[in-house]
Amino acid sequence: MLNYRVLLTSLIVLIFGITSCSKEEERKTQVSIDGGAVGFPIHQSVAEEFQKVKPDAQVSVASSGTGGGMSKFFAGEIDIVGASRSIKDEEIERCKKKGIDFVELPVALDGIAVIVNRKNNFAKCLTIEELNKIWNSKSDRKITNWNQINPKFPDQRLKLYAPASDTGTFDYFTQAVTGKAKNSRTDYTPSHNQNVLVQGIAGDTNAIGYVGISYYMENQDKLNLVGVESPKGKCEKPVPLDNVVRNIYLPLSRPLFIYVSKTALDNKPSVREFAEFYLENSWKWVDQVGYVALPDEAYHKIKQKLASGETGSKFKDAKPGEPIANLL
Repeated sequence: MLNYRVLLTSLIVLIFGITSCSKEEERKTQVSIDGGAVGFPIHQSVAEEFQKVKPDAQVSVASSGTGGGMSKFFAGEIDIVGASRSIKDEEIERCKKKGIDFVELPVALDGIAVIVNRKNNFAKCLTIEELNKIWNSKSDRKITNWNQINPKFPDQRLKLYAPASDTGTFDYFTQAVTGKAKNSRTDYTPSHNQNVLVQGIAGDTNAIGYVGISYYMENQDKLNLVGVESPKGKCEKPVPLDNVVRNIYLPLSRPLFIYVSKTALDNKPSVREFAEFYLENSWKWVDQVGYVALPDEAYHKIKQKLASGETGSKFKDAKPGEPIANLL
């Protein structure tokens, strides 16, 4: 009986050990990324290609907004967060409290497109002051007609569409236009899905809104792209995309990021392999999905940053439109 018990115990320990090993190996091959809708198509394309090269890897890609992705990142639920703006001071503090170090990696450039209905033939170019007048919190339920923005515009009802307030696009645009990240009016139609915003503006002759440039490019036949007066006094647009690379479309050009958990980088080989693969290959899909590739010298510096495991943010205090090369 004693031998039987010893044998049974050994068998249970062996099975448990195999199961534990199996679960640990599975955990190490999993990579999870969540975050902003802007940048999501790049993450998805890279993940699909990575899994072809590394069939054992399991990469999950989701899009719950930059703010939603950051919350999951703080909670340790994901390895990587995709962000359409740089990490905030309060988010860095939350990381510290949770003992989470991160590596900040710019991966592409984007221009925020100001768009109107296809039938709008008067809002061809707006100044930052006019955009501020439209979107500032002081305009809430007060600036309600187009001619209040510019007396040359018609006396027509103003309808506003914009990303939800917990998105990176909302934060970046509001900071760039009003000077404060949370200084936006609230009487607008919000959505986490920027395709919904496009549809709303395309169906409303009085509408104006803003989206990541890829959403405009996919729907050019339904929308008009509004120029924005640059600090030099010229009316500029994010198309052609070279205007974003050359830092001409100001202040609404921005870098897109992935923030990678340092713990995941150090302890999950698949996460490090995925991050390296991302930086090496993402440029192949950046243009295809409507974003702008970083300058070659920037990619080189960012790869060095990943290799060294440098943590913290160099972009959190950057001014909208500041050249990326100045911050690496």
